[in-house]
Amino acid sequence: MADTAARAMIRTRGRKAYAAFGSRPSGTRHPLVATAMVLPLAALLVVVFGGWEAVVTQASSVGVMLGR
Repeated sequence: MADTAARAMIRTRGRKAYAAFGSRPSGTRHPLVATAMVLPLAALLVVVFGGWEAVVTQASSVGVMLGR
């Protein structure tokens, strides 16, 4: 039980470090902010790997499998 205080003190220091940078260690982002963060990377991956053709091909294959 003596170690409990030491662990609590370490956790408190960690929280202060996050506070110094102005960010939250846990919590939620607004969905629009998350979308704005992901879209540039998604666009890059579509261009680099030809993602649009892959999506169309997969959708077509699934449609054939389902008999549509």
